[in-house]
Amino acid sequence: MPFYTASKATFEVAGREFPRITWWNEPGMRSLYICLGFVVLTSATNGYDGSLMNGLQAMNSWKREFHDPSTSARGLLNAIMSVGSICALPVVPYTADILGRRWGIIIGCTIMILGVILQSIGINMQLLTASRFFVGFGVAIAHGASPLLVTELVHPQHRAIYTTIYNCTWYFGSIIASWTVFGTAKLGPNNNWAWRVPVVLQALPSCLQLIFIWFVPESPRFLIAKGKHEQALRVLADVHARGHEDDELVQLEFSEITETIKLEQEYESNGWQQLIKTKGNRHRLIILISLGFFSQWSGNGLVSYYMTDVLNLVGIKEENLQLEINGILNIVNFLVALFMCFWIDKLGRRPLFLTATAGMLGSFIIWTVCASIVAKESNTRAGNAEIAFIFIFYCFYNMAWSGLLVGYAVEILPYNIRAKGMTVLWLAIDLSLFFNSYVNPVALGELGWKYYIVYDCWLAFELFIVWLFYVETSNTALEEIVKHFDGESALLGGAVATEKGRQLVEQIDTFGRAGGEEGIHGTNHFSDEKTPEVVTEERKSTFN
Repeated sequence: MPFYTASKATFEVAGREFPRITWWNEPGMRSLYICLGFVVLTSATNGYDGSLMNGLQAMNSWKREFHDPSTSARGLLNAIMSVGSICALPVVPYTADILGRRWGIIIGCTIMILGVILQSIGINMQLLTASRFFVGFGVAIAHGASPLLVTELVHPQHRAIYTTIYNCTWYFGSIIASWTVFGTAKLGPNNNWAWRVPVVLQALPSCLQLIFIWFVPESPRFLIAKGKHEQALRVLADVHARGHEDDELVQLEFSEITETIKLEQEYESNGWQQLIKTKGNRHRLIILISLGFFSQWSGNGLVSYYMTDVLNLVGIKEENLQLEINGILNIVNFLVALFMCFWIDKLGRRPLFLTATAGMLGSFIIWTVCASIVAKESNTRAGNAEIAFIFIFYCFYNMAWSGLLVGYAVEILPYNIRAKGMTVLWLAIDLSLFFNSYVNPVALGELGWKYYIVYDCWLAFELFIVWLFYVETSNTALEEIVKHFDGESALLGGAVATEKGRQLVEQIDTFGRAGGEEGIHGTNHFSDEKTPEVVTEERKSTFN
């Protein structure tokens, strides 16, 4: 069940309630969120790619230029982007943890732009395929940093919404690509700009990110981990409390982050073995791997890159109609995914995952039945019903698996394994995308609608795993989510988030009151006698 401990007028951090705020009335928060709106476009590049490849494969000018590639060649063309991402993964966590979240985005976007330039030249299939490797390489690096920066900068009240919006921009990119291809296709089958224009525009999200990233501060958690405490406190104050460093929430956040990272650095190693070292981390690892595979292996991969093949099986083979259906589907997907972002905390993560997966299973079964009827009888009504259930399937998918894919993954990971944990997520996603890209077109060609039965069985397995392992994290501060996995033994969860920890806080009496101008959450000073470092030492002694 969701942890609804705070009222509608308040939000809760570390057992304390604070009045809710309106972000557009806060200058620092307003400018931050506007700039972060461009930072989240990393996912839009991926979405653009999926719709771009769908559209190009239906475009006569592209088929003519590349001599109507075989199923195997198209599979490699789509899969090579995932190969590029997989090759980048070993350096992803170190880029984010050593150079910083911002530089991870800058490096990733630069590589993506170079890849798009090569892709737009595209004089033959070999160069086109190679260029997509570099696009995938850059996407992986930017993906490894963007959600971390967003999660670690946004106000606790808005974390769930903003991190969920991150992956929803996949459809924003997809919409732009699908309708751009639809428009440029009218240039004619003999005009190479019909396919080059949408290819060039794939660099647009990365260009916007490179412009606006300079207006976004570095993650305060990264700064604290590097010993830059004063700079981190200033960032928290600027983006959460109009610049007031003595704001009660800012002081509480700063204290929690500082203590958590200090304890993690002293009591835990940050190597890859940490991902399987404790029961809580093994639980997290199961969720991360399942998120990665389930988000791509639920049947959606059939449509993301091979909508043309699916529509051919239905009997819809006309170029413009295929492009229109693809474009409309992406608009519906985006609207549903965006709408659900604002219900994450109200409905809870676990209920949404369960409802979405059950709905996907039911709609995919009906989709399969309709496809079998079309294959046997060429029934027009069954074909129309199949298309309708493709839309219904995606509505259920977008209830949870679109936005929460990144939002849920990044929030269940403590700072010391956050970058590495997200790398595991991207690895699972890229492996499943490689499978989808290379196996799906071959399987559809050989088995037709019968291939759908594989996904029916897989979706039933997904529902069982979600029911067994996915926990609720609603209305819980980022540093406190550890309590849902590690219980009383959690670092910080054991010191602040649990009842035992709250008693320790009261005994230590960390917070003192002092006069001064108030921030938007009230004024709160550490007493002169106990600085965050002293408090950390006192709490640390409770573990010895």
